[in-house]
Amino acid sequence: MLDTFGSQSAVVHVSSAELHLKLTDNKSSLAGMGMENGTGKKLIEITGPALSKRKLLVGLDLLCLFLASIPFFVCELKAVSPYRRGFMCGDPSITYPYLHREAIPDELLIAGGIIITGLTIALGECYRVRFRGISSKAFVRNLYVSCLYKELGGFLFGCFVGQSLTNMAKLSVGRLRPHFLSVCGVTYASLNCTPGTYVATVNCRQPDHRLEEEARKSFFSGHASFAMYTMLYLAFYLQARLTWRGARLLRPALQFFLVLLAVYTGLTRISDFRHHPSDVLTGYIQGALTAYWVAFHISSMFKSSSSCRSPTDTLDSPLSPLHTVC
Repeated sequence: MLDTFGSQSAVVHVSSAELHLKLTDNKSSLAGMGMENGTGKKLIEITGPALSKRKLLVGLDLLCLFLASIPFFVCELKAVSPYRRGFMCGDPSITYPYLHREAIPDELLIAGGIIITGLTIALGECYRVRFRGISSKAFVRNLYVSCLYKELGGFLFGCFVGQSLTNMAKLSVGRLRPHFLSVCGVTYASLNCTPGTYVATVNCRQPDHRLEEEARKSFFSGHASFAMYTMLYLAFYLQARLTWRGARLLRPALQFFLVLLAVYTGLTRISDFRHHPSDVLTGYIQGALTAYWVAFHISSMFKSSSSCRSPTDTLDSPLSPLHTVC
């Protein structure tokens, strides 16, 4: 009886030893995959075929970013001319004067949207890496670079997608801007057309051909779509990252002013006689839908994962910054 029990215990002991040995071997094989810095932030180092695969995926991301930007640059470089749409004789919506100065020029729009949103995201991600004790499975050893790549990459992808859709609509529709006749240098009297009849073609007296082409790109507003995308995306980012509960109205107040800035940008396009109200409204909708799509379906800010968060943190709400992947 004792001999039987002793042999069984020996078998159990050997099995436990073998199991411990296997676990030790597994840990040693994975020893090169984890590294910790002095601040307690863990970065998982990947080597071998997995590293090559992740590098390939990064290259694929960059390729997709480039492809999404092609329609945008095609329009900006004037490689394709817009559709030459006619107009109804006597239409008052295209008789407004041409204003040389804009309330928000293109340079200010792009610089403001990229700098405000991009800088806020960069500072937010750097704060998370420095103080939140996050980890990352990226092959890049620098946590700052890894997190900035994922968040800023998604944001820039949405910028190119939104503006590519906008420019494609401008070229395809060819809607005339409110100041078209002024830029073209003609009037209904000079055209000697019958009110209510359709004028298919018109010979503009504008020596600058670029101004005439720009006057055929009214639908829809690129200013409205870009401003709404960047500001609303930043509002989503604050919702996911700014979780300080000391002031309940701080985050909604910031989000309100961001959306207000986007709305104001679109309204200036109407007062500058650059766009019709329907162009601005469509730009708002397109920019908002793109921001929602990128924030909730492409970006990792609202996604839950065991990585990219501190092990001491607890999940307290669906909009917590802990629901992220770095």
